[in-house]
Amino acid sequence: MAKNKASNIKAVLNQLVSDIFEKNGNQLLNYKQVSAKLNLNDEESKKTILEILKEGKTSGAFLEPSPGKFKIKDLKNFLIGRVDMTADGSAYIVPDDEFEKDVFVAPRKLRNALHGDTVKVYVFAKKNGRKNEGEVVEIIKRAKSDFTGVIKLSDKFAFVMADDKKMMHDIFVPLSEIGEAKNGQKVLVTLTDWPEGAKNPIGTIKHVLGDQGDNETEMNAILAQYGFPLSFPKEVEAEANAISAKITDTEIEKRKDFREALTFTIDPADAKDFDDAISYQQLPNGNHQIGVHIADVSHYVIEGTELDKEAYARATSVYLVDRVIPMLPESLSNNLCSLRPKEDKLCFSAVFELDNEANVKEEWFGRTVIHSDRRFAYEEAQEVLENKAGDCVEALLKLNELAYILRDRKFKNGAISFESTEVKFQLDDNGKPIGVFVKERKDAHKLIEDYMLLANRKVAEFIAKKGKGNKKLTFVYRVHDSPKLESLEAFATFASRFGYKINTKTDKEIAKSLNYLMADVEGKKEQNILTSLAIRSMAKAIYTTKKTSHYGLAFDYYTHFTSPIRRYPDVMAHRLLQSYLDDKKSADAELYEAACAHSSSMEKRAAEAERASIKYKQAEYLENNIGTAYKGIISGVTEWGMYVEIEENKCEGMIRLRDIADDFYVLDEKNYCIIGQRKHKKYQLGDEVMIRVKKVDLSKRQIDFTLIPD
Repeated sequence: MAKNKASNIKAVLNQLVSDIFEKNGNQLLNYKQVSAKLNLNDEESKKTILEILKEGKTSGAFLEPSPGKFKIKDLKNFLIGRVDMTADGSAYIVPDDEFEKDVFVAPRKLRNALHGDTVKVYVFAKKNGRKNEGEVVEIIKRAKSDFTGVIKLSDKFAFVMADDKKMMHDIFVPLSEIGEAKNGQKVLVTLTDWPEGAKNPIGTIKHVLGDQGDNETEMNAILAQYGFPLSFPKEVEAEANAISAKITDTEIEKRKDFREALTFTIDPADAKDFDDAISYQQLPNGNHQIGVHIADVSHYVIEGTELDKEAYARATSVYLVDRVIPMLPESLSNNLCSLRPKEDKLCFSAVFELDNEANVKEEWFGRTVIHSDRRFAYEEAQEVLENKAGDCVEALLKLNELAYILRDRKFKNGAISFESTEVKFQLDDNGKPIGVFVKERKDAHKLIEDYMLLANRKVAEFIAKKGKGNKKLTFVYRVHDSPKLESLEAFATFASRFGYKINTKTDKEIAKSLNYLMADVEGKKEQNILTSLAIRSMAKAIYTTKKTSHYGLAFDYYTHFTSPIRRYPDVMAHRLLQSYLDDKKSADAELYEAACAHSSSMEKRAAEAERASIKYKQAEYLENNIGTAYKGIISGVTEWGMYVEIEENKCEGMIRLRDIADDFYVLDEKNYCIIGQRKHKKYQLGDEVMIRVKKVDLSKRQIDFTLIPD
């Protein structure tokens, strides 16, 4: 224990010594001067500092230009970045500065850094033709300290084997820290220590999730793995439950009253939280007043309350295969804020007057009160549109007619239509998948989407134009950069193998040819692969206070205003919009930019959790089909295998290269294929193959296939 303590002290001192040189402009210092600047004048500390300087000279971190006088070899040789772990335990450090190149770090030089951690790395002098290599000198920030996994108990200790494939180390847990955990159960473990030189980190069991294979256990394990809480804190629930549902006359007087306007919601059949409603009125001049009414979450969730802090921390609702983990407690998300039919509800609205060509003639933004006349499921609204009969038929038909014009205009302006196949599972009462079906997007879905896009676009435009130049107003925008030409050209090369041409000359030409491609591949076997690769070649949409355009939608101005029950950025947009409608000064840009970065990060994490739940259900579905043969399409290639998506049910698994017996296959990354070294047989992304389900590992959410020869 004493040895570990000494190692920890030395590790801290190591960083402090480097900091002294950096702060003093890298001037020559001896160990006594460094000790004095650190105010560590005892003999033991001086001795340790001298050791650090000498060891640093040996490793190449320090120079000794004159006897006993040291300096950092090259201040530029240090950079800050994020750890991207590879399958063999080495890592690439992805620098914060996008102009810097990634730095390779061998496993022994990672200094206990884990995937996603922010670290300081020393970059070695580059040898001719070699990639950048370095060594981690400081872990600045852990990406996470909680891991889910399976606990293995012995007589004297326990280990947790993490679910996270990029967590390369089992976590040691003293028996005194295992709580009620039983051998083989799924648990949530928190790292508490990792002594220098120790092979494994030390942890304590934070939560026993339950038995492996149990649906509740596995879904909770996915949530915990991605850092989402399994329940709301008691004080947050209490605060939410204490909010009165009564809408006072005083509150109604402050708002525009839309309770007499024909209003309805259109949502999935199983939805419980209704964020948005549409109202429709034909005006005497022949134009159409269309109200996009959004739940006024900011009226109930007051800035700085425990409820607000929890909503900010979560930043988004999480949608797993069999459940929704809401951003707000149920009393708000499903009741108070939800725009349920036949109830008065408080909203924040964007109201438009559209002519018969869907041009916006007038617009108004502000707080309202509404009364929804009807709750439609998508299927019910679609039936009205197709049969031209039923509830609200005239309003729905006119709304759909105008939505078509808005949609066509968007695509003519350069928007891109990505219509990937969305798979849904049919589950039994225990959450087990008993069927798979493809979700269809019809006019009823698109109609709602078009009016939400209109509201988001016009709110962003209103704010951006309200404050220009020095009077620019801080706001939360949703932005999407144009794709990098290199990525797009690689995709164009691949798409050409299927006979599709992508014109990469201008943004409009790119969008036009991508839309032709998306329309052409719809319903074909290669749709999912080409759509997924096209999306991958695009930049990722993010939240930011820095207004730029949204490339994918071809909008100059865009925000997220329409889903505050499930997205925190929308709550921020509501608050800021109301503040500016009240002519208040611009909000703190730095504060909101940090909130935007947090929201973007949590959105990404929620998407990963959703994908993990789909992977689990795919594995569970195929568990009862071991040995069954299917037709599939190659959806990915790596150095250790190729991924295949089954055409019938869209489940994806891997054929490992070592299991293909007729040759020795290697990856040709540039051409998205694997090639046999003797017979030169090629398996390429998009090829059709016959496979057999070989093995399913539910705990790892992995499906293994074997290839059935031609």
